[in-house]
Amino acid sequence: MTTHLTHWGVFEADSDGERLTSVRPWRGDPEPMALIENVASAQHHPTRIDQPYVRQGWLERGPGATGRGDEPFVPVSWETAFELLSGELSRVYREHGAESVYGGSYGWASAGRFHHAQSQVHRFLNCLGGYVRHVNSYSLGTSEVLLPHVIGSAELLLGHATAKSVLVEHAELVVAFGGLSPKNSAVSPGGVSRHNTKTWIGAARARGCRFVSISPLRDDIPAEAEAEWIAPRPGSDTALMLALAQVLDADGLADKEFLDRYTVGYDRFVGYVRGEADGVVKDPGWAESITGVSAERIRTLAHEMAAARTMISVSWSLQRAERGVQPLWLGVVLAAMLGQIGLPGGGFGHGYGSSAHVGEPARGRSVPRVRQGSNGVATFIPVARIADMLLNPGQTFDYNGALLVYPDIKLVYWCGGNPFHHHQDLARLHAAFARPETVVVHDAFWTATARHADFVLPATMSIERDDYGAGQNDREFFPMKALTRPHGVSRDDYAIFGELAERIGVGKEFTEGRTVDEWLRHLYEQWRAEVNDPAVPDFDEFWDSESLALPTPDPDPVLLSDFRADPERFPLATPSGRIEIFSATIDGFGYADCPGHPVWLEPEEWLGGASAARFPLQLVANQPRTKLHSQLDVGAHSRSVKIAGREPVRLHPDDAAARGLRDGDIVRIFNDRGSCLAGLVIDDAIRPQVAQLSTGAWYDPDPADPTFCRHGNPNVLTADRPASSLSQGCSGQLALVEIEPHRGPLPELAVDGPPATIASVAQRFS
Repeated sequence: MTTHLTHWGVFEADSDGERLTSVRPWRGDPEPMALIENVASAQHHPTRIDQPYVRQGWLERGPGATGRGDEPFVPVSWETAFELLSGELSRVYREHGAESVYGGSYGWASAGRFHHAQSQVHRFLNCLGGYVRHVNSYSLGTSEVLLPHVIGSAELLLGHATAKSVLVEHAELVVAFGGLSPKNSAVSPGGVSRHNTKTWIGAARARGCRFVSISPLRDDIPAEAEAEWIAPRPGSDTALMLALAQVLDADGLADKEFLDRYTVGYDRFVGYVRGEADGVVKDPGWAESITGVSAERIRTLAHEMAAARTMISVSWSLQRAERGVQPLWLGVVLAAMLGQIGLPGGGFGHGYGSSAHVGEPARGRSVPRVRQGSNGVATFIPVARIADMLLNPGQTFDYNGALLVYPDIKLVYWCGGNPFHHHQDLARLHAAFARPETVVVHDAFWTATARHADFVLPATMSIERDDYGAGQNDREFFPMKALTRPHGVSRDDYAIFGELAERIGVGKEFTEGRTVDEWLRHLYEQWRAEVNDPAVPDFDEFWDSESLALPTPDPDPVLLSDFRADPERFPLATPSGRIEIFSATIDGFGYADCPGHPVWLEPEEWLGGASAARFPLQLVANQPRTKLHSQLDVGAHSRSVKIAGREPVRLHPDDAAARGLRDGDIVRIFNDRGSCLAGLVIDDAIRPQVAQLSTGAWYDPDPADPTFCRHGNPNVLTADRPASSLSQGCSGQLALVEIEPHRGPLPELAVDGPPATIASVAQRFS
């Protein structure tokens, strides 16, 4: 029996060397996740990539050949793959330079720190001269740009949030905009040793803390919270928050002393709330017409917030939408108006329920990881703008006050991720992926991204290689011994890059002459010397242990407590050193969709807009509960909730009845961008006029129509538009749709097996 770490938890496994014979939750996890059931069932699934493949068109006609995403693949030997790919990399760097290569790896491929796919591909490309990189993330693209302007750092809220233990002891009211989702808090970057969402929420409730969940989904918070459910129209949270601010101001409940000492720009903001700027007072009556929440409940909620030790929590989902800047910024403003920032149990939090690490105290030291080296290319894009970049080389775009230019990408190298999960408007991404001359993908499975590649190189799963890892803010550091042999002839990314580097002439620079085992030992012992702690064992002792406990210097942190105690000694990293309710910097950018303080800006797609007449349902495309993003979608636990092989969509009983739909029906969800099939689940935990279809179903387009997904991927429906000019972040959380019964024969799924291959062609190239 051996333990192994994943992004969604630790499991114990038995193996016969070829496959896992049993998988169980780690005994140290009080709230284990059923996601571990996907691991063993997916390992040898027919969609595992068993050997290297090259797209037929690229093999026969060379770089730039049309047909990517639609043509068969040719199985080739590793020798052939290495010869062709090393030659192509050399050609692209020689003819077009490093700025023509996009190192496009984004994803959660492995919890291990050495075999971290992003680190490996970036290190390799840096050895060749560099690459165009991405900044920010799909999850937090708005937060990572906005928060430095408002509180000086995004990391303050993500890595140093007020501890859950402090909320348990001190919070009297938690107002959770976007809920506190138990499925999202099941996962964390780098892994989770002990899940505790239900535990801490249940303990806080038992002590008397009240929870108010503001979300279109009643189950966006654990049952242990016994929460009040308020369900505004999706996309209208900004109006609700402005009305709460108006009541706090008008009824004399705002903490003027706190605002004067710790913030700047309140007068500019409150003038807008009072209607001085536009003649519209942002009171509860105004907000009721926008949100659908009664004016009386808004008014009483504001008074309840002012009368209690209140935590204002804003989930990541709210900023992952059009106008996503506004509710996030307003969460900080409301907490400042209450005057509780820096107090135990009060203030502001961002991401409780969005990731397991938020609210966990930061550990005192990092863990070993491989260095990526120096990138010789300064050019970058916000990660959610990949389709724009590929389709519009040379076009300018706004980003955080700068005017940038999209590069002309000739080669995309993707390792350990699936953009056809994360991205929006997948038919557009399909067209964008047709533009580069060459696309290279390392993956363990035939995901949609692998099917849109020219070179497909089979990578090992983490259970098939040695590594070690620890999750962000997690106090356990785990050895991760290989549990089985690799599937087929798959190799780890390091081995693949090492061979390519050797052929291109940068082998020593990439490997530094070390094997994987030597790297693991070297990095560990180097780290051990840096921490200089006699309690840290040598590598051999660590490797033979179950895990190593890491210290937590401050087990009960309170966000911005130092700043509250002495703002002159501990200023924020903003231009003023204080919380910026009005940001002169942002105001100076001149963005119409992001002025200098929070405002109500009507989204293009929402239930209060004109387009709702044609598409009267608000789609919520949230994260799935049976997998991490799209990982292991073919696993048993993921498949257990599918209906006729399709991803489930939830709909309120009234909306289903109005369309003549019954539970279990296969339905067609559509708008002007695309359509998909899904299996219907009727559920009164969904707000009326809302449809909830999680992301994560592998994109399975009709060969003749890339806008139609047969499997249930909602990103054929979501818009590829930025959340704002400031952030250029993802806005894929919401879209307007209509739903109707599926008519005619049910189309066959292609994603349950490998794509078409042509073995006869391989003989000519091997």
